[in-house]
Amino acid sequence: MESTVKYIRKQTGNFVPEIGIILGSGLGDFADEFKSIAIPYNEIPNFETSKVEGHKGRLVFAQIEGKNTVMMQGRYHFYEGYSMQTVTYPVKVMKKLGIKTLIITNAAGAVSGDYKPGELMFITDHINFMGTNPLIGKNDDKLGTRFPDMSEIYNKELIEIGVKSAQKLSIDYQKGVYAGTTGPSYETPAEINMFRHLGANAVGMSTVPEAIVANYCGIKVLGISCLTNYASGVTDTPLNHQEVIETANRVKENFKNLLVEILSTLD
Repeated sequence: MESTVKYIRKQTGNFVPEIGIILGSGLGDFADEFKSIAIPYNEIPNFETSKVEGHKGRLVFAQIEGKNTVMMQGRYHFYEGYSMQTVTYPVKVMKKLGIKTLIITNAAGAVSGDYKPGELMFITDHINFMGTNPLIGKNDDKLGTRFPDMSEIYNKELIEIGVKSAQKLSIDYQKGVYAGTTGPSYETPAEINMFRHLGANAVGMSTVPEAIVANYCGIKVLGISCLTNYASGVTDTPLNHQEVIETANRVKENFKNLLVEILSTLD
């Protein structure tokens, strides 16, 4: 951790980020629009790289609406074979760099017809269906307590800011529960039916580990899903990653505008 943080600070100088943003599938080019310092993951000690389409793999530092931000231009995933500790390592690094708020974005499938592709969903809670937990192992008391409370992983005040921002921009939005699975295969219709009965509104293959670790580290979290497709069984259409990318690209301007509006509103 010390070598990672030392290397990053050498590249960024006096720039201290206060807000972190994890940019999900198809949303990474948001970071390209701002004058910034960009560091490829493969140059950062102890970082890994993602080979998933739509994930450039860079840590980008920029000032947006007067806020110092650090953006993960793509993430790496549990389904790529990385451990949970590796997947969530960047969150701990961002904590060490100074962030107090983390905005986590993702592409997700809508679990029912009431939630439609192209809409953005503010995550109110999640269901961890990944079969493991990123906090398993020796605890680092400098980062958080052994048994952290998870009763409000997604900060209610930040959700309210997000909702008001969407309303101001006339962006279609939902609020709901996100179910996290390991992937990389999409869920079966029976599994989606189970999630629907458990109270989930969207399903995806990320976010849950990062949100758990951020909450553990005392970071306020805002989670936003871009609903890119109907989950398996909701319609008769087969699922594919290209549809995810295409839908994310179609709504990314709304998504970018929403992020900027949220950042302008944050204290």
